[in-house]
Amino acid sequence: MTKTPTYELVLRLGLPTTVSMLVTTIYNMADTYFVSSLGTSQSGAIGIVFGLMAIIQAVGFTFGHGAGSNIGRFLGENRVDEAGRYASTSVFFGIVTGVLISVFGLIFHTPLMYLLRSTETILPYALEYSFYILLTAPVMVLCCILNNILRYEGKATFAMFGLVSGGLLNILGDFLTIKIFDMGVPGAGISTAVSQCISVVILLLPFLTGKTQSKLSLRSVFTKRGENVKSSKQRRTGIDAVVIGSILAIGLPSLMRQGLGSLSTIILNGAANPYGDAAIAGMSVASKVVNFIFCVGLGIGQGFQPVAGFNFGARKYSRVKSAYRFTLILGMILLGTIGLFGCLFAEPIISLFRDDPDVVAVGVPALRYQAAVIFIMPIQVTTNMLFQSTGKSVRATLLSATRSGLFFIPTILILSNIMGLAGIECSQAIADVLASLTAIPFAVHFLRSLPEDT
Repeated sequence: MTKTPTYELVLRLGLPTTVSMLVTTIYNMADTYFVSSLGTSQSGAIGIVFGLMAIIQAVGFTFGHGAGSNIGRFLGENRVDEAGRYASTSVFFGIVTGVLISVFGLIFHTPLMYLLRSTETILPYALEYSFYILLTAPVMVLCCILNNILRYEGKATFAMFGLVSGGLLNILGDFLTIKIFDMGVPGAGISTAVSQCISVVILLLPFLTGKTQSKLSLRSVFTKRGENVKSSKQRRTGIDAVVIGSILAIGLPSLMRQGLGSLSTIILNGAANPYGDAAIAGMSVASKVVNFIFCVGLGIGQGFQPVAGFNFGARKYSRVKSAYRFTLILGMILLGTIGLFGCLFAEPIISLFRDDPDVVAVGVPALRYQAAVIFIMPIQVTTNMLFQSTGKSVRATLLSATRSGLFFIPTILILSNIMGLAGIECSQAIADVLASLTAIPFAVHFLRSLPEDT
């Protein structure tokens, strides 16, 4: 981590992560693709439940990134025991939170779907699909946590294998349950649930077989920091507030980013609601395609995170700077190229998922607006990950809140009232530009303030 050229490390860790994220997004898109063949309302249900999945992922990324950033810096300082303590604590609390989401989500199932802005015609299908998502919420949270811990340990290939295996099985499951066995929307939910369970089993294997430096142990969750873990007579039990507090503080930017992403989805669905199921479906498809493109920049950025965290902990600040520059330039080139493709072929892309003229009429301009500006998003993403990886949680949290919160929410509320449906279609693109421009002075100030290597 401190000797290999930074560009090589970012590529080595970022490419498997990018593949993992792309496959994860593909199998979410696969649900959209197969379910859309059942009807427009069914397709809209996937968009409604996407907000729920974003909440679950927000929890997973909060604990995963919060623990992972600490783990990366502890390993850079050769504090392996502390790394294991943070890994175990994040897994324990992540599972507990996932269980709570399942319980309360199922108790308030129908009100939750209305909260996510389901229409009356979409509701039956949203309930069918979300039942299986809620049922496996603890597994989905655990999947996010394990994936991030493995990445911060520099074992992105293990993480990729776990997510890719589950993703491919989900696509196959969608085909079998919907096309072969004619199970409809519940089939997509079952397929997603099963694939998540398989992914978690695969992601656990490196921990169970001793391939990771950070070890998972329930005992370390309830042992005070600095105490002798082996001395059961002297040890006081209890959750260490410092550990969980650090995980939550550093994971807060991920919670903000993903949580506001869920909130923005709810607001987007609510704004599109007056225009009917086709508008919800069209915006949903466009958002899924843009998220797919965005995953390239996000994946490369997540390859940068362990490099930045480890070298910051080892006081190799020049390597943090060079890794940041390389990640930023590579991300802008890749997203710019793919975004151009999205602009040129927006209509056939949207039609692939739902060949309904009303859906296409909404989805095409929305996709073009966002694809046209997506090349600047690595500025916001890479800067956010720089702060999160180096423990600067306040700045990371603030930048996380910009894209889907501070800029998107007021933009869509204002433009939807002034411009109607056209305002809804262009709101995310405007928010993306503002979020990226805001990140520039933060990045320049921080990089200039880094001292010489020690």
